[in-house]
Amino acid sequence: MSGISSNGSFNWGQFLQRWQEEWVPRPDQEEDGGPGSVVLGRDPAGEAAIAAAEKRLGRRLPPSYREFLAVSDGWYVDQTAGVYHLGGVAELDWFEDPDDLTSTYEEFLDDDPPREAVLLAGMWRRSLRLETDSDMTYALLDPGDLDGDGEWALYVYQGWGGEFPDRYPSFRAYMEAMYRHFHETRAERSDFVNATTREQDARVERARVLVLRGRYEEAVPLLEEASEFGRPHSVVLLNQIRHFLDPHNPRGYGNLVADARYLPDILPVSALGPAQEQRRVDGDEHWLGMMAARGAGREAAEAVLGAVRNGTYRYAPAGPWGRAVDEAREAARWGACDAAWRVLRDALPRWEQPGPLLVVPLGLLADPVLGPLVTPERGREVLATPRGGQAGPVPEPVADLDPPGLAWLAEPGGFRRSFGGAYRCVWVEGVGPERLPELIGEEGAVLSGPVRPFDVARSARRPHEREDEGVELWEDRAVVAVGRADGAWSFAFDGYGLHHMSQLFRSPVADASAGGRAVVVWCEPGQASAGGRPDAFHLSVADGGEELYAFTLWGAEVERSGAIPEALDPDRLFRPEDSGQEGHLRALKALHGELGLSLPRFALTRGRLPTFTTRSWTRAPREGEGFAYLAFRRTRG
Repeated sequence: MSGISSNGSFNWGQFLQRWQEEWVPRPDQEEDGGPGSVVLGRDPAGEAAIAAAEKRLGRRLPPSYREFLAVSDGWYVDQTAGVYHLGGVAELDWFEDPDDLTSTYEEFLDDDPPREAVLLAGMWRRSLRLETDSDMTYALLDPGDLDGDGEWALYVYQGWGGEFPDRYPSFRAYMEAMYRHFHETRAERSDFVNATTREQDARVERARVLVLRGRYEEAVPLLEEASEFGRPHSVVLLNQIRHFLDPHNPRGYGNLVADARYLPDILPVSALGPAQEQRRVDGDEHWLGMMAARGAGREAAEAVLGAVRNGTYRYAPAGPWGRAVDEAREAARWGACDAAWRVLRDALPRWEQPGPLLVVPLGLLADPVLGPLVTPERGREVLATPRGGQAGPVPEPVADLDPPGLAWLAEPGGFRRSFGGAYRCVWVEGVGPERLPELIGEEGAVLSGPVRPFDVARSARRPHEREDEGVELWEDRAVVAVGRADGAWSFAFDGYGLHHMSQLFRSPVADASAGGRAVVVWCEPGQASAGGRPDAFHLSVADGGEELYAFTLWGAEVERSGAIPEALDPDRLFRPEDSGQEGHLRALKALHGELGLSLPRFALTRGRLPTFTTRSWTRAPREGEGFAYLAFRRTRG
């Protein structure tokens, strides 16, 4: 900051002189006399005048304010800062809270208020008022809010805003902030060039190179300071860093969308926010108008918004990085999210900038299949990886997110918290996931595009809710997410608990095994309430269209068939002294150990997978059996 001398002390004379020399009106202002005609400061107050004011007030003034007065007895701040003028020693006086703001702020205090709230409530009656001209704005120095150097905190309260005042730790901190504000409000003037703007622009360029070298943590404070001065490009560079640190919280990129080099990345990422909104018409028009105002064509913006909203957008960069993106998408498309990330990680150093102001592969975040892979930890890994032709140390790889096996299905958090713990799944060995619809799908079943897990739940309907011809009330057709598991297994997974296992249950394992060995598991936690359903767990294994063995657990009762391997024997897995949770976990570990079964947790809980609708998991009622849906509604009596 200008004003810091070589020995580290603050030089008010240098600071205020630079401010005066750099002063120009804002772009929307006119000034008689040309640039520099406004005199910001006054003559020094002098020690005798300062001491006299302190005697009148009964308090010694804080150090930085005292030092300021000794250089300039008042200051013109700016029209846009709320405070126009700061008075000198002759105008100083206590605020005395004429509007009884103390009572208002005391109402916010609870039985154990934080120190900050107590200080703020008491500030109004003990503070010193500095401003002499303002837009209903007060600049108040609080002698009750001191730091270790004896500095008083300065509060700026906009009386017309009704919001809490802004706090600055000292008068010097306030003036430095107002100097930055002065720069920010004039940064768009083409003739506003001076030593400070050149210094800050050099910081922006240094930060840009640091980000590409993976040293983003060093770049952040440089960009944050430059953004406070309103320097061009500082915010768009800073927001790219912040976006990858918090990948699912969209950021703004201003007019960068108007540059054809950046449009393929910026436009889809900018569409993420409106694409997620429920109220589309007004929100869409606002966003489209904003993009048009920033230089993007409306037709292109509408097309990208639609693609992002319906999940068909594809991030498609060129070169070696683009080929890696395609390979990673194919892996993530079927649930191999960790493998996909390893492909992206290895290729990231070969990412090329489309232009100097893009420092991360931003469009990756908008891809419906690859975007969810970028967790905050992986976002930091991207930022710490040298790229764009720059060199530097490579960070330690982030650990894989998918645990081995199936035990995660029984863990208290994650899947059980999100979906309730009920699920059913079909695994088929030696068959690609694209073939599962022909093995167990309803007539005409085809794979959908990539869908989020909760969207699968919304798309699943009971037979009486479907308008399709030929769907009977007794049918239980599952909407399953499809992908690849470890080894040669493909899976079709339904984790949304719309249906309950019943005596009409018919395992699809034989149909599934027409293409290779198949396994079906259905787990349904029971209800602890009196008369509630018992824990249920089903396993069936088949090969070549023939069931090999199976068992179904209903509470304490077990039905079994075929030669069940010892490792999967229900008597060994589900013991009378166990809770249902313990038996469930033991069964999942055994299925992984005996058959090599697994499921990708990340893809099923946070990613996107294709889906299709299966044939019914229940058989038709036999003669003498009936089937009906009953709905119960609570009424007020």
